[in-house]
Amino acid sequence: MAEGRVVGIDLGTTNSLVAYMQGDAPVVIPGVDGSNLVPSVVALDPIPAGGGRPTVTVGNSARKALIQTPERVIYSVKRLMGRGLEEIQSELKMFPFRLADDVEEGEVPRITLGELKFTPPEISAYVLRQLKRNAERFFGAPVTQAVITVPAYFNDAQRQATKDAGRMAGLEVLRLVNEPTAAALAYGLDRAKAGTIAVYDFGGGTFDISILKLRDGIFEVQSTNGDTHLGGDDIDNLLLTIALDEIYAEHGVDLRGHPGAVQALRKAAIDAKISLSTEAAAHFDIELPNGDRYQREIPRAVFELLIEPVLERTAGPCKQALADAGITPEQIDDVVMVGGSTRIPAVRQLVDGLFHLSARGKKPHIELNPDEVVALGAAVQADILAGASTATEEMLLLDVTPLSLGIEALGGTVARIIQRNSTIPASATEHFTTGVDGQTNVAIHVVQGERELAADCRSLARFDLKGIPPMSAGLPRIEVKFLIDADGILHVSAREQRSGKAAEIEVKPTYGLTDEQVESMILDSFDHAEDDFAKRLLIETRNEAETILTAVERAPQNPAWQLLTDEERRIVAEARDQLNAVKTGEDLTAIRNATLALDQATRRFAELMMDAAVSGAIRGKTMSAAGEELGEAVTAPHAMAPAEFK
Repeated sequence: MAEGRVVGIDLGTTNSLVAYMQGDAPVVIPGVDGSNLVPSVVALDPIPAGGGRPTVTVGNSARKALIQTPERVIYSVKRLMGRGLEEIQSELKMFPFRLADDVEEGEVPRITLGELKFTPPEISAYVLRQLKRNAERFFGAPVTQAVITVPAYFNDAQRQATKDAGRMAGLEVLRLVNEPTAAALAYGLDRAKAGTIAVYDFGGGTFDISILKLRDGIFEVQSTNGDTHLGGDDIDNLLLTIALDEIYAEHGVDLRGHPGAVQALRKAAIDAKISLSTEAAAHFDIELPNGDRYQREIPRAVFELLIEPVLERTAGPCKQALADAGITPEQIDDVVMVGGSTRIPAVRQLVDGLFHLSARGKKPHIELNPDEVVALGAAVQADILAGASTATEEMLLLDVTPLSLGIEALGGTVARIIQRNSTIPASATEHFTTGVDGQTNVAIHVVQGERELAADCRSLARFDLKGIPPMSAGLPRIEVKFLIDADGILHVSAREQRSGKAAEIEVKPTYGLTDEQVESMILDSFDHAEDDFAKRLLIETRNEAETILTAVERAPQNPAWQLLTDEERRIVAEARDQLNAVKTGEDLTAIRNATLALDQATRRFAELMMDAAVSGAIRGKTMSAAGEELGEAVTAPHAMAPAEFK
């Protein structure tokens, strides 16, 4: 095989896979044990007798260590990727992971395994290295480039952590691809001329739903939604919790104090879940530390009743994705089922009902192994980027950003620059100005979310644009550019156009966003829309009042002020005092009316100033040069800026 081959990797919560294009079809590369699935489990072997650093093992061999030495094993680390200390506390309740004692708030959490400590990206890097070794063994040549899939609803921090893991594993990550989007490629749905596809991805740790539009071989994601904390692990944990409680009630044994026994029970729960996809009942038979046996039969009907609340949590994101795409279930041409949890008959029944499939004589796509679909699609995308075959040379893939991006403006409002569900890669530019005379520094606060006020959105990053020449408020012309690259990573730059001063940042978000906040951001924007809009309108009206009041305070310094009559100046003063009296209140109508009254009172003054400006501009200049200068004055940034910086 030739060097430089690009592989596709599904870095999963439960299992991970690596695949490549073999001719016109994607194929999964098996591991040294012949299995296509590499469990996303990492274990630290005991320190050798002679000393030295302990060996790290990955996959099935590491999973075997779960029962003997659970304190030296970590799994489902994908749930911890790109997340802060507070966010992972709920995870640690169900997993035998111990945080390093010296981790402070704001730092990347580290997990203690035996004598060593690892960050989640470091753990994921071990899994990726194993996949890399499997591919190199298969090809007989080095593999240095890969496409890695991520849940569509992974935020920026989680995506960046995935890229970091790839780099640590010695891989150049050419692209991060949303898992549901990769699945559509695996099914070859690009071969149709046109259609609308729903990809329902219910994996081990995350749930994603994407609505894709296909036009002439071009995939475009119309909308995406999901739950970053929902998957087969939740079903496993539910069964485990029930079993733990029953064992304690019936046998007086609290297995939570026996990590090895808990892992044996977890394995039994997983085996029961898997068997219930094809069998009418499953059986637990576990020997307890006191010698008793825990035995229980679970009929499929009872199992489906127990997991119904978990499955129903997938319905909300599906309905929201359809609404965001502006379509009905009947307009979905194909539904693709992805992830091991979609083998559960109750899941397939739920999907059938959500998209009205049986009623339309349709069936979901379940032909491919649901555990392999994403990796196969990643291989197709890798082939597209590598230009390695004629099978994919005319294909194009377009993803979207799931939440709006913008900056905090004067008064705490949000000036959106890239709208939610914009196709990526994407870029957008807006112009802003200052709100204070002589301002030389601008604090730029980048936020993500659908609410009208920055305080209600997610804070991504802060940086300063320094060294702006001191000018009157409204004169600086500050260009802010947002660029989302193909991996969904945000780059923000700001440049003051008159002076050329510039600053930029690659957004690696601060921690602090909980899963619940991610899941509820869009719904919150709907629930609070009316109240948020009213708050924003009040803030913007106050800003407008402050702007005109500032201009009126400077008026006596302008020669045109002396051309007004005493009566005209008195009317301006009364209108100014009235606006000052109401500007900080909550009465929007009163502030707006007072602002309009002051604007009307100063109209003649504005006309006199414009006459003076015209006279000064044309004195000693050609009409062309004078016109350019006046055009600059008339289109000053404060007159057209959507917001001003704090």
